Amino acid sequence: MKAIMIIYNQAHTERVEYMLDKLGIKGYSLWENVQGRGSSTGVPHLATHAWPEINKSLLTIVDDDKVDPVLEIIKKIDSINEEVGIRAFVWDVLKTV
Repeated sequence: MKAIMIIYNQAHTERVEYMLDKLGIKGYSLWENVQGRGSSTGVPHLATHAWPEINKSLLTIVDDDKVDPVLEIIKKIDSINEEVGIRAFVWDVLKTV
């Protein structure tokens, strides 16, 4: 199993929800009002007057075969509008209860 964390501008919410439904991913945890800035080209998303945009963060645990389809869709979403911002991070889940 793998953990996938997706951090995205709230403008991508419908696309991310559609992706989860399309891939049959039902379980996830969602954090709203996530502040931050991309590591290379990202502008701050701080929910302030100067930097009004805000992110969301989603964590889902999936079978290994779901990882590549998720990453392909994330890459496609990002390529449509790189300025808005979406990233995904994957790591192994060694044990669960």
